Amino acid sequence: MIPNVHTSTIDLGDGRTITLETGKLAKQADGSVVVRSGNCMLLATVVSARQASPVDFLPLTVDYREKFAAAGRFPGGFFKREARPSNEEVLTMRLVDRVLRPLFPKDYHAETQVMIQLMSHDENVMPDALAGLAASTVIQLSDIPFEYPISEVRVGQIDGRFIINPSKEQLKESNVDIMIGASADSVTMVEGEFDEVSEEVMTDAIRFGHEAIKKQVAAQIELAEAVGKKETREYEAEDSDEELQQKVHDFSYQKCYDIAKGGSSKQERGVAFGEVKEALLEIFSEEEIEEKGKLIGKYFSKAQKEAVRELVLAEGIRLDGRQTTDIRPIWCEVDYLPSTHGSSVFTRGETQALATVTLGTSREANIIDLPTDQGEENFYLHYNFPPFCTGEARPLRGTSRREVGHGNLAQRALKKVMPDDCPYTVRVVSEVLESNGSSSMATVCAGTMALMDAGVQISNPVSGIAMGLISDGERFAVLSDILGDEDHLGDMDFKVTGTENGITACQMDIKIKGLSYDILIQALKQARDGRLHILGKLTDTIATPAGDVKKHAPKMVMRTVPNEYIGAIIGSGGKVIQELQKETNTTIVINEDPDTGEGIVEILGTGAEGIDQVQARIDALMFKPEVGEVYEVQVIKILEFGAVVEYTDAPGNEVLLHVSELAWERTENVTDVVNMNDVFEVKYFGIDPRTRKEKVSRKALLEKPEGYVERKPRTGGDRDKRRGGENNRRPKRY
Repeated sequence: MIPNVHTSTIDLGDGRTITLETGKLAKQADGSVVVRSGNCMLLATVVSARQASPVDFLPLTVDYREKFAAAGRFPGGFFKREARPSNEEVLTMRLVDRVLRPLFPKDYHAETQVMIQLMSHDENVMPDALAGLAASTVIQLSDIPFEYPISEVRVGQIDGRFIINPSKEQLKESNVDIMIGASADSVTMVEGEFDEVSEEVMTDAIRFGHEAIKKQVAAQIELAEAVGKKETREYEAEDSDEELQQKVHDFSYQKCYDIAKGGSSKQERGVAFGEVKEALLEIFSEEEIEEKGKLIGKYFSKAQKEAVRELVLAEGIRLDGRQTTDIRPIWCEVDYLPSTHGSSVFTRGETQALATVTLGTSREANIIDLPTDQGEENFYLHYNFPPFCTGEARPLRGTSRREVGHGNLAQRALKKVMPDDCPYTVRVVSEVLESNGSSSMATVCAGTMALMDAGVQISNPVSGIAMGLISDGERFAVLSDILGDEDHLGDMDFKVTGTENGITACQMDIKIKGLSYDILIQALKQARDGRLHILGKLTDTIATPAGDVKKHAPKMVMRTVPNEYIGAIIGSGGKVIQELQKETNTTIVINEDPDTGEGIVEILGTGAEGIDQVQARIDALMFKPEVGEVYEVQVIKILEFGAVVEYTDAPGNEVLLHVSELAWERTENVTDVVNMNDVFEVKYFGIDPRTRKEKVSRKALLEKPEGYVERKPRTGGDRDKRRGGENNRRPKRY
């Protein structure tokens, strides 16, 4: 046994446990731990610089990576090594970051890096549910200043029973998939998706998860005490000046209060607050500004925040003049872009999203190739947040973590209403054109309308709303449809999406300790009222999905074919399918059903004529004539010994009509009876045992001529007589 190894165990019930182990790996980090559940093992480390960063915020990086070796797999790509993080890894990083970040001291600015790595995978354990526990544990084992331990769990519900950290298979049967982050005393983060459940079910799931988190927090404390809890390191705190703070407050507070009460727009408020700050700076000398300019700016922001919050708590008035339950004006439009398969514009106050829908085949599915998950997404949503939407000019650095997270929330909200039998791969893209408030909820609303405009038969329209909270410990106000400033200055950002039947997704970040369930329930009920109000605006614009896709959008037909015909449809080297796509201006995709082994053929085309041609060709390739049946044929080739005919109902299927089967009379020349392009009927006799080829007959459908005598079939004896008898046979050669 390696010395100084310490462990702590958490009982999850159902025979499952989580083990925390430290002292064996990565001992040069400020803290390290291995979290194990079943065969799933995460290695988490934390390192924080000893000197403060020059920036005036905490430069915290939370990194989560899944190693392909953990699942005994090779990475894809040319270099065969892990590269940039996947969307799923980014989402896990965000889940952990959102819970950790508020618990570092406000004046702690040392660069800090938390790294979590999946080192061993277990198919029955979802590692993202253990990442928050791992991150908090390593910080508890270090000397980094941190307020208190937290953890995260996933909660599912099957047949009315809640489950902690369900497996992937269990999650498929669950109507709840929610991640909860909390301390022993307070819930601080919630994110999940639901099958249109009630607010009560969601609240019960949060309570259930919180009880499990309390056990995980206790295990962290137990492990830290066993190791020997380190003294919190000393660090250089921010400068403070109480006299200066009071001076700034006295000058700024009432002025900011009056501006906040004015009910102006975002830009107008920005200008007004800027003028107050300029006036504030004029009361200080140049030397004071040079020496304490940062503190003056910090204290001004604090006074501004206090004024806005007090206005809401004391008078129930918000920055734009609304009451706490008011929703900003909404206008909507569908079919805005003429060339897309579906489009919509959703504008709520100073937030605007333009959504588009694109329909395609399974070839356009989003491929998921992770150590922990492989498969395809046939519905996915992308969210773009360009700088101009907030009036900024800044460099574009690719898709941000925020864009990944907001897009995922909107995707989870809408995928719950997607039809199970949708034949298309569906891509929704949200372009945020203005932002002052929740653009992710605007994306949900715009996405709903764009899907209906595209003719996607969603089960119910979905709307979303962002709720806020302002509380001083005694008074509180729940705010519907929050502004960007209210998100920044408030104590909660709670996004809820749903249909008229219930909740489909949520995301909540709470900045205060001890949020009561009474306040949470009030927020959920107020959110429901707001959601239904917004839903009414959506359905006023487009009440139900369009009956069909647009004329210029591709039409999709899906059909199954027996496995033995797949090769014939594809052809040698893909020749048949490629020529067919070119001739009919369609896209044809063939996949094999893993359950039945049958081929699933997807035919995508803008014109019904092309799709019908493909269907007819497939029918022809699958055509099997039945013995005794009569079929119409056309002559396509004349030979000396017969005519090659093609079944008119199955183009491409040919058979030889032998000269002896043309007519009852002896036929010297084939053209005496039939000619090129003649159409007539034949009877199918199946495989002729003598020739081992398919036999069809024209004469079998004709009446025998009067006096016709059937010729007797020749036998071996007849052949011997014609040759001069048995004795005249040629001698065998040996």
